[in-house]
Amino acid sequence: MAVHLPVIGGHLEGFGKTARTDGWWQGPAITFFVFSLFIVYTTWAALQGDHYYADPYLSPFYSPVLFSNAGPSVHGAAPEAMAWFGTWPSWWPSHVPVSPAILILVFPGSFRFTCYYYRKAYYRSFAGSPPGCAVGPLSKRKYRGETGLLVIQNLHRYAMYFALLFIVLLGKDAVESFFRDGHFGVGVGSLILTLNVVLIASYTFGCHSFRHLIGGRKDCMSDCGKPTVALGSFKRATWFNGRHMQFAWASLLSVMVADLYVRLVSLGVIHDFNTW
Repeated sequence: MAVHLPVIGGHLEGFGKTARTDGWWQGPAITFFVFSLFIVYTTWAALQGDHYYADPYLSPFYSPVLFSNAGPSVHGAAPEAMAWFGTWPSWWPSHVPVSPAILILVFPGSFRFTCYYYRKAYYRSFAGSPPGCAVGPLSKRKYRGETGLLVIQNLHRYAMYFALLFIVLLGKDAVESFFRDGHFGVGVGSLILTLNVVLIASYTFGCHSFRHLIGGRKDCMSDCGKPTVALGSFKRATWFNGRHMQFAWASLLSVMVADLYVRLVSLGVIHDFNTW
């Protein structure tokens, strides 16, 4: 008599086919909705080129301001004094929107797009590759790992260095948000921008590449059983790494909320409660 052994890790053939009876589709569905909302909003906000500054608040989508597009017809733009390279360049193509965000969003965007956690999230939610464990994938093509067209994902380790730089830049914006005309004060916007950079830093410090940079290449980080700076840093990065998913989503929402808040204050839709 033939004996049929169970296939470990197998699944039924066909997209979404599975023997699972739990709500496996809920996670990918929520991810698809939230990630799509973020992409649509970020694209829209980046193309506006106005209402991204409400003294002393600067939207994280537009930081740092390389060129200022402030002018009589542009409301809520950062003043020229804040721009690294002065006014908007005359060589800018006329068919491309004039927006400082276009010049810098590619750097934090590439870090998130190539993030190890986000790969899992959008592979499942957008590509169905597969949509869940033991669930039939959208395509029957054999997974080739980080090869072929996916080789760009290996750029994550280099995008990480830009992400670390942006923590410093956004941290500077957060500190400056407590000062208006040289006077210290606290506003709702100050707290939002500060919380945003804290969440972004927590997400970045939990990055697998950052953890590897600290101690992934070393066989031993202790000195005869004694704690070292390298070992302590590695343990802290490991703590953030264990919560990488939570910080990834929290920081994704916080940066969107921060931009929306600055935009609404600049438009006069809401009032910023502060101590000034």
